Amino acid sequence: MSGSFKVTVLGAGAWGSALALQMHRAGHQVRLWARDPSLAECIQRGTNPRYLPGVSFPKDIVTTTEMADALREADCVLAVTPAQAMRETLESMSGVIARGTPLILCAKGIEHDSGLLLSEIASSILPGNPVGALSGPSFAADVARGLPTAVVVAARDATLAAGLAQRFSTGSFRCYSTGDLTGLEIGGALKNVFALAAGAVTGAGLGASAQAAMVTRGFVEMRRIGQAFGAESETLMGLSGLGDLMLTCSSPQSRNFSYGLAIGRGESVAGLPLAEGVATASIAAKLAQDRGIDAPIISAVAAILEGALTIKSAVSALMTRPLRSEHE
Repeated sequence: MSGSFKVTVLGAGAWGSALALQMHRAGHQVRLWARDPSLAECIQRGTNPRYLPGVSFPKDIVTTTEMADALREADCVLAVTPAQAMRETLESMSGVIARGTPLILCAKGIEHDSGLLLSEIASSILPGNPVGALSGPSFAADVARGLPTAVVVAARDATLAAGLAQRFSTGSFRCYSTGDLTGLEIGGALKNVFALAAGAVTGAGLGASAQAAMVTRGFVEMRRIGQAFGAESETLMGLSGLGDLMLTCSSPQSRNFSYGLAIGRGESVAGLPLAEGVATASIAAKLAQDRGIDAPIISAVAAILEGALTIKSAVSALMTRPLRSEHE
């Protein structure tokens, strides 16, 4: 699978806009759907000052606020609206997107109210469209500026995933592929929760050693939950699992890390950019509890966000848990 095709990107935030630029670099015709007319107008004129200041947008990226116009003749659709708004976006596509058009989910999270993965929601609402996802260690600003980035495209149809990965790739944007859609989604959703924890530990001044321990043990929890959902261990060890975890837990460029940093410092989080891990933490903790999975860090993050636990008391509780083999 190669050559130019028509790509629609739904969502003109930082990540959606960056992916629109990347699809354009890959030689595709791009339509970008924006909810806000003023933002759409800015992008059509060549800038997105709200989300990607200083980045130029080619005039032939067509920006629209009309869903039907955005989806017209699309060969592939990238859905890049936030995880907790994804259901609404998918419902607005029903009856508009052509049957058989691949739908690639580019948000990371678990739906808070239902506990469903985004692919499960998509398959239910749009059963006539093959569903995949794109994830990996990537910051929107880096991708927008053409800096070297590697990600993973997943779909249960591994041939579809491989073909799309080939189409999306350029010299600066390398796409691997996998048939393990569940593993990719679990890694992308849970790393946001651990990034909140990493930021909180850093903000509270608990030291690099505590942060390293938290991230490492967080990965253990990611693998436990992933395996319970049927994910492949190789996927969780790869770019969309461990790789994304390492990036997100180590940089203030990460919205989740920055959100946790503010909590750790005792600062107000009002007005901070959306952090997907906030909504995911409580449902991830519930899913782990319901399945009998030991996930103390996820549970602690959920309790901290609910105001039921302080960071220092959470760390103290984690440090005084019964000793066991590292591999348990």
